[in-house]
Amino acid sequence: LFHQAGFLLIFSVLHSHWSFLCSQPLSKGEDGIKGEKGSKGDMGVGGIPGLNGQRGEKGEPGSKGEKGDLGPAGEMGPLGPKGNPGSRGIKGSKGDSSKARRSAFSAGLSKSFPPPNVPIKFDKIFYNDQEDYSPSTGKFNCSIPGAYVFAYHMTIRGRPARISMVAQNKKIVKTRETLYGQEIDQASFLIILKLNAGDQVWLEVARDWNGIYVSAEDDSIFTGFLLYPDDIFETLT
Repeated sequence: LFHQAGFLLIFSVLHSHWSFLCSQPLSKGEDGIKGEKGSKGDMGVGGIPGLNGQRGEKGEPGSKGEKGDLGPAGEMGPLGPKGNPGSRGIKGSKGDSSKARRSAFSAGLSKSFPPPNVPIKFDKIFYNDQEDYSPSTGKFNCSIPGAYVFAYHMTIRGRPARISMVAQNKKIVKTRETLYGQEIDQASFLIILKLNAGDQVWLEVARDWNGIYVSAEDDSIFTGFLLYPDDIFETLT
């Protein structure tokens, strides 16, 4: 019994001392050494997909991107309607005419009532720089093959006139002016002829129909010039 009472006393003292120690605040200890990094854990199980969120507000326009490469040509579309006529363009610069081939003449008659059935000699020269017309024969001599314009303007007085244009040795054109007394009239004519090199052109008046007249106030004129040569496209090139 004595020993049992002693044990209980010792236990009571130790229990009181331990309760006292537990009731006192513990002081903070020093930090320990940082442990090494652990190995990466296994990937977790995928979560359940969440609900779709609400549509956000419209963002600001982005900057312009770089120009992309040219794509392949598409198929040709249908022909569109005819457009309105455009305005006239600016006049081009004058071309080089130094190589242009020329032939022209204009001559007048100096005496009235020329002899019939022979070339009329228009001996009053107005222009004949290329000398393709001969005032001594009244004939035009073609040196450049091509298209030519020939014309005459005659004063007719006191008698009728029948005028023929001869080309390539045949009468190409025949005209007449019927006039009597002292009346004065005018007769004019123009034609385009295709000539070869060496062809000749002249005018004739018929017998008793040669009322071609000239004076200080009236002229009778024969004119011709090259409209364009046969090799015009080669000349332009």
